[in-house]
Amino acid sequence: MTSSASASDAPRASLLVLGTAAFLVQADSRVVDPLLKIIAGDFHVTKEGASIALTLYAFAYGLFQLFYGPLGDRIGKLKVMAAALGAFSLTELAGTFMPSLPLFTVLRFLTGMCAAAVIPLSLGYIGDKFPASERQITLGRFMSALMLGQILGSALGGVFGDYLSWRVIYRVFAGISLVMTLLLLRESQRVPEAPRPERKFSFAPYLTLWAKPMTRVVLVVAFIEGFFIFGGLPFLGASLRERFDLSYKTIGLLLGCFGIGGLIYSASVKKLVPKIGELGTLLLGGSLLLIGYSLIGWLPVWWLFVPAIVIFGMGYYTMHGPIQTRATELAPEMRGTAVALFAFAFFLGQAAGPAVMGQVLKHGGYGVGFPLAGAGLFVLALVARSLFGAGSKAAR
Repeated sequence: MTSSASASDAPRASLLVLGTAAFLVQADSRVVDPLLKIIAGDFHVTKEGASIALTLYAFAYGLFQLFYGPLGDRIGKLKVMAAALGAFSLTELAGTFMPSLPLFTVLRFLTGMCAAAVIPLSLGYIGDKFPASERQITLGRFMSALMLGQILGSALGGVFGDYLSWRVIYRVFAGISLVMTLLLLRESQRVPEAPRPERKFSFAPYLTLWAKPMTRVVLVVAFIEGFFIFGGLPFLGASLRERFDLSYKTIGLLLGCFGIGGLIYSASVKKLVPKIGELGTLLLGGSLLLIGYSLIGWLPVWWLFVPAIVIFGMGYYTMHGPIQTRATELAPEMRGTAVALFAFAFFLGQAAGPAVMGQVLKHGGYGVGFPLAGAGLFVLALVARSLFGAGSKAAR
């Protein structure tokens, strides 16, 4: 085996560990979807009140991306991820012993702060180690781990909600995250990243990135996308419970079909993008999200939720893929920082979404709120397609 072959094997081996860590973080963020009413009942609050824990988790997740991006570029992305995931396991475990919603919310904030390192630094690592010709395929493989986290996270949440306790599932995740911490530490030693001491830790690169017009476009698009998609997503389980009185196990399995839509996208992306182009893929995603959200809002029977959530899941990944790819191309010389800024905007939208959408759904009902979010995403896809196209022409 040649040295070049060995070098090419190193990032591929690490990709499995990165994907598993990302799977864990994604499953943790989605396991609450079928459990929102249970958690609300345990703390004697409404589901809208309990959603504050989701809001602060997402806010911390987005905010601390800004810290991890420059830190990962400076001392190594794998090392930073390992340290953050170790802290994640401790906050995850501590949160399960909290007796009140305010204390639980604080621990979820801390958990989001620690979880923030994994996915954006993984994306930056892939961007560093894989050439542009392989990056789209590699990102697709990595995104498959996130999709499985979507599927199994929601499904496990429903099962634990019916048979055990929402606290138990978080303890399980705490144990698994300890194992993943050790694996990431091993990978950081086996595939060392060259430290960059010349890169002093500074937030100045964010100002440099913000000065670029396309950066501002991508960030605004990411914020609005996160706002509408994840604004309604936490309430899907509650809507099924209230409208059709389904068990939490069934709700978890139904919500897990979101990830099936993502797997369909992953299987078709290599043919889809060359055929209709990146901008066409973006518009297709917005169209699917409008259809999926509208169907979910107007369900006459519960089993129609299956095709609706599959369409919704495929729409999310089909729309998000081109936007995320744009983020990795904003600044190749400091990709970790650029992806962190993108993730901050995306999860800031995710943090704001449930608070606003909760009120829309409370006063307008599911038949108004969900289709309204879908329409917002479709309009966003139209606008983003135009702006991205104009930006590509200007760059030539």
